[in-house]
Amino acid sequence: MPLPSNEEFYRIQKLPPYVFAVINDMRDKARAAGIDIVDMGMGNPDGPSPEPVVEKMVEEVRNPLNHRYSVSRGIAPLREAIVERYAQQYGVALDADSEAIVTIGAKDALAHLLFAIIGPGDVVVSPNPAYPIHQYGVIMAEGEACMLPMPDAGAFLDGLKKLYRTAARTPKVILISFPHNPTTVCVDFDFMREIVELARQYGSYIVHDFAYAELGFDGYRPPSILQVPGASEIAVEIYSMTKSYNMAGWRVGFCLGNRRLIAALARIKSYLDYGVFQPIQLAAVTALRECGDAPARICQVYQARRDVLIEGLRRAGWRVPPPKASMFTWARIPEPFSGMPSLEFAKLLMKEARLAVSPGIGFGPLGEGFVRFSLIENDERVGQAMDRVAEFLKSREALAAARPETVRV
Repeated sequence: MPLPSNEEFYRIQKLPPYVFAVINDMRDKARAAGIDIVDMGMGNPDGPSPEPVVEKMVEEVRNPLNHRYSVSRGIAPLREAIVERYAQQYGVALDADSEAIVTIGAKDALAHLLFAIIGPGDVVVSPNPAYPIHQYGVIMAEGEACMLPMPDAGAFLDGLKKLYRTAARTPKVILISFPHNPTTVCVDFDFMREIVELARQYGSYIVHDFAYAELGFDGYRPPSILQVPGASEIAVEIYSMTKSYNMAGWRVGFCLGNRRLIAALARIKSYLDYGVFQPIQLAAVTALRECGDAPARICQVYQARRDVLIEGLRRAGWRVPPPKASMFTWARIPEPFSGMPSLEFAKLLMKEARLAVSPGIGFGPLGEGFVRFSLIENDERVGQAMDRVAEFLKSREALAAARPETVRV
């Protein structure tokens, strides 16, 4: 009897090897060998979830009624709770039944929404570098991912306007995320308003990934795109409990806004899942209604870590602008390593400074030349990592002075 073909599966062949796995593998092997690695790679929050949320989860998981299937669009109390949060936080009025859906984290919301609304040849335009699912979610949905450079928000907006004037095919969707991962680029309300006006002029939808909604530093408050009058006519926003409430493993997110897009996502999800485990949803209600001060406290932790990181890099001679938001720092590879591929530089940091970071190439071709630090270690560990970086750069400068050809690639 013949065996199945060894030919690569249709969708799998469209996905490149996961670059971050190289660094993760090096980290794991080093730790297995007893080497202390400071991990600032993956954006995986290290803080505990709010205690009332944990207590509610324990209570509800003991109730057998919660062990049954839930509903794919999320229980009504949780949809009502996120709508209340948006009314309080952003002054945005949403209908919990038709303009809000619960998702299994932000990735579920984004990937399944694209699967629901994108078909062969549909153009989705977004910034590059980008969180990988922003590009490959489009590709897996059979769409055309159009990636525009984003050295800053203004340059992306100018490029988007030019694309609309010159493209043979009008983008069906503008996919954006501010505060941006990995670059930490931030925008103001006027930027959001201009994006909405542009999309409305040309008949495009907008999907805004708002994963870092609560993580603004030094008084900066990231705007919701739904604050723009009329935005819900063409836009949805994806909000996540992951970073704002330290609930990464709980996998609770939301898609909010345009009724047609919400309905499409709800229909797809009705075929794919029965929703988040119900005790988790009930605990998330507690987070939104009883732990309103948690996001601000968590934000302060990330801001303090940012300050330690930026000051440590400065002392080491690595000048990096401090981010205004998110849980990352996006750093151009320093001299004398500027010609080195970001993956190779990340490997070098792992080997010589015992520090794990994310190589920029993992976020797309325009991420080359950068690395991303995740603020997921405490102040002491961040300071320790910066001491190691300073020692590494100092030793490499001495080597470069004697044998410069050994450093540059």
